[in-house]
Amino acid sequence: MGRLPSGPKFFRCLPLLCVVIACASAGAIAEAQSSGTFTRTGDMTAARSGHSATLLTTGKVLITGGSDSGGFSALASAELYDPKSGTFARTGNMATSRRIHSSTRLPDGRVLIAGGYEGGGGALNRAELYDPSTGTFSATGNMITARGGHTAVLLPTGKVLIAGGYGTRAYPNVAPAELYDPESGTFTAAGEYVGRGGCDFCAPSVRLADGTVLVPAQHPAQIYDPVVDSFSPAGMTSFEPSAAALLTSGKVLLAGGEDIGRISSAELYDPDTHAFTRVADMGWRRVWHSLTLLPNGHVLTAGGETDSCSANYCFFAGSVATAELYDPSTKTFLRTGDMAIAREVHTATLLDDGRVLIAGGVSYGGIGIFGGSLASAELYVPDVLIPAPALISVAGTGQGQGAIFHAGTSYVASPADPATAGALVDLSCAGLDSGSVIPPQVSIGGRLAQVISFRQPGGVPGTNQIRVRVPSGLAPGDAVPVRLLYLDRPSNEVTIAIR
Repeated sequence: MGRLPSGPKFFRCLPLLCVVIACASAGAIAEAQSSGTFTRTGDMTAARSGHSATLLTTGKVLITGGSDSGGFSALASAELYDPKSGTFARTGNMATSRRIHSSTRLPDGRVLIAGGYEGGGGALNRAELYDPSTGTFSATGNMITARGGHTAVLLPTGKVLIAGGYGTRAYPNVAPAELYDPESGTFTAAGEYVGRGGCDFCAPSVRLADGTVLVPAQHPAQIYDPVVDSFSPAGMTSFEPSAAALLTSGKVLLAGGEDIGRISSAELYDPDTHAFTRVADMGWRRVWHSLTLLPNGHVLTAGGETDSCSANYCFFAGSVATAELYDPSTKTFLRTGDMAIAREVHTATLLDDGRVLIAGGVSYGGIGIFGGSLASAELYVPDVLIPAPALISVAGTGQGQGAIFHAGTSYVASPADPATAGALVDLSCAGLDSGSVIPPQVSIGGRLAQVISFRQPGGVPGTNQIRVRVPSGLAPGDAVPVRLLYLDRPSNEVTIAIR
């Protein structure tokens, strides 16, 4: 194999490159206690609740649809939040007004918008794609079953699993699962659930470290295996959780929900044993709150709706502004700063720089005090900001030819020595949590690559090596784009040569 056409010999983790690009590893500060604060940012261009928020590869956040009244209205409008300016600006409108829909960023950077409810409450089967390069939406294939309140998970195959939700008269409860294929733009039926029933506004589905998906909104909970396209039982939760977050240990935190009134209960799902285990309660009884995994391994719990219960009755007490942090090392919740505004049914999006955007929702003040949807937004700022991981480039600028090597060698996959479909290559990056079992996702030419391994090479603190298989079906080129996705945050883009 040939080496780079000019310049010095490049090794897999050339010290100079690591010094230029390396950012702090999250594992180094995971034990630090982080209280954090909330600060106001610009308002959205429209009041929204039941909307969606998706971090784009540009670092901006796409906000779509929702209700502007906190009721049965539905919006077609969309907007972008720019973390650099702290402002929202309108982008193209969706073809369909919708609320309580799903929004999923695809490997090529487009966003799949699917289902939801139209104004008046009817479930939708229509789906569309948002293209960040043009700021426009375009139609794609329809879902098999109209549904809203469902969840959507990007699988390692590059397809999207649509699960749960409430749909048509034929499927009034949890609708059958289906798969969206970005290559064909079509939906097909997925394997059938094991068991019956589900719950409204339950915790969303969670992609686990091994690529399977936990679906808590079933009784019993389900595990979907994309390799064999089937569901299997995953144990029973002790309550109906309304929020979930994958931890860096690979376990899943489920917290809050409804039983007789709102609850403060929390438990962990262990994918090795399929067991749900109770942990310490939250400090507040909550439902319709948000759980967000932070780069340091803690989980931010924000807002929601609470109540006050006596021995026989529970009284609605309205929305809350309180927030807490779950510390996986102690399995306890710790109080952090309050939000500026009490809210529920809002969105919470982890940004590239480590802050969390809290946007919209509704705010109710108690019995007889009803509020509409909110246009306000705020940022959670942890004590220590941990940026998204960065791919290392040969030039040390984070752009252009990546420090991507033919597996097990010091030869760069450059135009003089390109990689081929099915071959293994090693990517050099910085900023992965060394203690995390959650694998990164790697997109090459807009397709997900199979991740074989990821590790921290000895003697090079703060850097990581990811071995992946080059996907088939790529158009050959000297500068095929490569991007890393970790904890749902995209890295910078570098290139690889593909023959």
